[in-house]
Amino acid sequence: MQRDTLIFDLINKELERQRHGIELIASENFTSLQVMEAMGSVMTNKYAEGYPGKRYYGGCEIVDQSEQLAIDRLKQIFNINYANVQPHSGAQANAAVLLAILQPGDPILGLDLSMGGHLTHGSPVNFSGKLYQPHFYGVKKEDGLIDYDMLETKAKEIKPKVIIVGASAYSRDWEYERIRKVADDVGALVMADIAHPAGLIAKGLLNSPFDHCHIVTSTTHKTLRGPRGGIIMMKSDFENPFGQKDPKGNVRMMSNLLDLAVFPGTQGGPLEHIIAAKAISFGEILSDEFTNYAKQVISNAQAMAAAFVEKNYQIISGGTDNHLMLIDLRNKNISGKKAEQVLVKADITANKNMVPFDDKSAFVTSGVRFGVPAITTRGMKEENMRFVVDSVDKVLSNADDEKIIMNVKNDINAFMKQFPLYPELR
Repeated sequence: MQRDTLIFDLINKELERQRHGIELIASENFTSLQVMEAMGSVMTNKYAEGYPGKRYYGGCEIVDQSEQLAIDRLKQIFNINYANVQPHSGAQANAAVLLAILQPGDPILGLDLSMGGHLTHGSPVNFSGKLYQPHFYGVKKEDGLIDYDMLETKAKEIKPKVIIVGASAYSRDWEYERIRKVADDVGALVMADIAHPAGLIAKGLLNSPFDHCHIVTSTTHKTLRGPRGGIIMMKSDFENPFGQKDPKGNVRMMSNLLDLAVFPGTQGGPLEHIIAAKAISFGEILSDEFTNYAKQVISNAQAMAAAFVEKNYQIISGGTDNHLMLIDLRNKNISGKKAEQVLVKADITANKNMVPFDDKSAFVTSGVRFGVPAITTRGMKEENMRFVVDSVDKVLSNADDEKIIMNVKNDINAFMKQFPLYPELR
């Protein structure tokens, strides 16, 4: 068979792009070589609808073992009793949870997308805002922190079936216990989406949602540093409180509802090559090396935030507890869109992002989001954050000067040679 040189040339170009630049997108990371090897393995050839030991296809004896290993390792990481590793993404994990819990039109309460929330937490352009009745809480204007009083007031007013906790652009820890008390008062379940801070929670560096939230979802490719995918977890199983029953008239357990919501509810055959890669990454997370990595992520993020503050950048909430920060650029007279574009020219990858109470559209934005998981994986330490921030500042302060931007790019390309990425790949 003829080698597809067009695609492999593009893959090689992408490898070089990743090697030469500074990756500051908070939702991206670099997997290990063995994770990538599993993703490109013969596991991709196997159809395996169903769950280990309960498949609709023959020949699943080996993938059953691989998937069960992923489940067992994930349970060990978070000290939990239920895990589903089949969701193809975090969005599909969230879709499955809401399908398991809700009926169309049921009220839900999540963090507003414009305040740092996620599309799947009720955005009107997403399934979560189209199928269900979305309501939102936000952050306080004066300090950028979650407005828990607003959350409580809204919950008492609308009586949501589920309160969704979590964000895609919020740099502080969460008060899960306080939210659970509100949920209990109004008869709601709590779903925590920990897609961003999961790797830090796994090592006990941030508050754990598992003792206070009924159901927890995550992606596996951000701070967990695994393949792209999703997971659903519970500390322990429980009878669903909304009365769904099985064909025999018995009240269904939540684990049963969640499994059915993933398959056949929202997806068909699982991606067993990705699940094998998840199992590998979960094994890596159980190591001491990953503990050191997670600690370094927080140290790097705090060093980066401090350096930005020194240069008069406005960080929403004033700093960070996790791996990311959201910066309001309005005092720098540059939009998030323009910032993203000029940073890319200098081989700095970041993403524009709305800030709370933004006066610009989601296509322009007033902010930019930075994260450190990827550059930490490459070996950067606190002392390297100053170079990163200086480079960002030089580009944003000279956004229309192509010569300065190219000089920064050259400096970055030289700087990144000391942090080799996949040297084994040619």
